[in-house]
Amino acid sequence: MNQMAPCRLILLIFVLSFLVSSLNASEGDADPIYKACLEECEKSGCVGEKCFQHCKFSSDGKPIDGPWYLQEPLYQKWKQWDCRTDCQYHCMITREEQREKLGNKPIKYHGKWPFQRVYGIQEPVAVAFSALSLAVQFHGWLSFFILINYKLPLRPDKKTYYEYTCLWHIYAILAMNFWFWSAIFHSRDVELTEKLDYSSAVALVGYSLILAILRVFDLRDEASRVMVAAPLVAFVTTHILYLNFYKLDYGLNMKVCMAMGVAQLLIWGIWAGITSHPSRWKVWLFVVWGSLVVFLEILDFPPYKGFVDAHALWHAVSIPLTYFCWSFVQDDAEFRTSTLLKKIK
Repeated sequence: MNQMAPCRLILLIFVLSFLVSSLNASEGDADPIYKACLEECEKSGCVGEKCFQHCKFSSDGKPIDGPWYLQEPLYQKWKQWDCRTDCQYHCMITREEQREKLGNKPIKYHGKWPFQRVYGIQEPVAVAFSALSLAVQFHGWLSFFILINYKLPLRPDKKTYYEYTCLWHIYAILAMNFWFWSAIFHSRDVELTEKLDYSSAVALVGYSLILAILRVFDLRDEASRVMVAAPLVAFVTTHILYLNFYKLDYGLNMKVCMAMGVAQLLIWGIWAGITSHPSRWKVWLFVVWGSLVVFLEILDFPPYKGFVDAHALWHAVSIPLTYFCWSFVQDDAEFRTSTLLKKIK
């Protein structure tokens, strides 16, 4: 019965995830003081004593004060901080300072919590954790690559004995791609970076489910792998196309990713309960820690001091999860290689 406890926890989280609803509007958008600040800023180019040179445009949208390079700092221009977004940000910060003095809790503006920018970076803590996860992911993959190619024996044709080498290489590429775009997206949230972040996340979660099925059920022949992977690849591809070219549906995307994520945790958890693999305890650790990651993705609370929210913590706890994952992969490669060599002898 104890072995089923983590599975029940995951199922509970999975059910709760479908109860989470997404709202198109935010409370802060309707705040009359915030709206008045926006209107005034777009007319005067100022929020209080802070003014933006690049907000000085005529009615036809042309700058009225000097050449283009004086209108907006280059370090902000590449991040697409224009007059409107700067007005939104500074009005939001000003309004939240007023609300804090009155003892009110933070509220969302345009679907996001009020984060403090640092050098034009929208969510600096999430960016830092994403970059660190990318580094840990690269280190784990590099360690695996060195182990497979230089420390473990190879076949006479110079190929590895480990049957899942190529699959884990593909996983590493998709994972590093995801963390790269995650860092970019949290640095500056625009339509392009948002779609790249969501698409890379769906691709990674979908492929991770495929990999879990192939490894747990020990599918080594190409025909079996194609039969399992083809429908899932088709589903993931269709979902990505839907998000990019039809509708970026946040609620639907959350449900799809949660379903695939919880499914793979269940597969790994059940396998760890019945296998005699020497590193099965690492799989249990991965499953329990992965459940925490899923739970943090469901939680939603305002950022502490304007920097750390539930999503930033999700990025933080994903770092040891990456380490556990690659630690098991290396152990699995050694175990499978040793088993195959004994059979040959």
